[in-house]
Amino acid sequence: MSVNSHLLKLFLIVTILVSNAAIAAEEINLYSARKEKLIKPLLDRFTQETGIKVNMVTGKADALLKRLKSEGMNSPADLLITTDAGRLHRAKTSGVTQAVNSKQLEQAIPENFRDPDGHWFGLTLRARPIMYVKGRVTPSQLSTYEDLADAKWKGKICIRSSSNIYNQSLVSSLITANGLSETERWASDLVKNLARTPKGGDRDQIKAAVAGMCDLAIANTYYLAGMLTSKDESEREIAQQMGLFWPNQESRGAHVNVSGIALTHSAKNRDNAIKLAEFLTSKESQKWYAETNGEYPVVSGVEASATLKQWGEFKFDPLNLSFLGKLNPDAVRLMDRAGWK
Repeated sequence: MSVNSHLLKLFLIVTILVSNAAIAAEEINLYSARKEKLIKPLLDRFTQETGIKVNMVTGKADALLKRLKSEGMNSPADLLITTDAGRLHRAKTSGVTQAVNSKQLEQAIPENFRDPDGHWFGLTLRARPIMYVKGRVTPSQLSTYEDLADAKWKGKICIRSSSNIYNQSLVSSLITANGLSETERWASDLVKNLARTPKGGDRDQIKAAVAGMCDLAIANTYYLAGMLTSKDESEREIAQQMGLFWPNQESRGAHVNVSGIALTHSAKNRDNAIKLAEFLTSKESQKWYAETNGEYPVVSGVEASATLKQWGEFKFDPLNLSFLGKLNPDAVRLMDRAGWK
């Protein structure tokens, strides 16, 4: 074989190897605490538009964080999607995320819905208002989260356990607003007003209220929205018996939280991962989220779904959600001292 033939053969081998490496690089590995059906259609659209493949691993939020920590820099994950600012903060302080400098993300996501250091960005907005059984409670009887500690609500409140991150974040927001001592008194009095020992998820609190176990339920809006649009007729009938009240409208506003996205510290496909994060915060993606997930768009200028619109516009607490994570340890200890099971 001639020297030229050898060179040609070598050139072809190198070309193939480089091409294969480029193709392999056109992918993203995503760890998602969101269920597949709640995000996969968007990921498929991203792949269609960019040619970048998204490999997704779904799991429980805490389990995914534990996995990232144990894998360390050997983790294949490029992105983490998880729920609640408290969990996003835990990921940051665990050292499994890294900062992102993206003008597109910073312009799309309001400052209070993203990490000040760029470690995470909100994708969807959820609120945790007061829900009441129509006919047993009238909106005029309700006012604030603080008022739930009043003795008039003794035996009338259903809420899930203190181990739930959503409740921990709610308490963290109260600590920010009212201080540690006052919030501990509030939590102690709230516990006295509970209709039962906390158990189950948010949907269970709604079902318990309609079943007559309590008159009020504290739950995230997307759970009630999901029940209202459920294929299960019995779930729809239960949800229709519940009214929704926005608390603290004369003061700081209702407590809100986010599901969010973070670039992992181990990311091997950094540029593609940032492209996906930017895609998920585009107005087109946010509109899909709003219609499908029963959550509020985190990007301004995108309308909420018809289901959410029925509850009207509301004032929300402008607190930077990073504080929910920073104050989480204080909230957990406080809830324990208050006897919140």
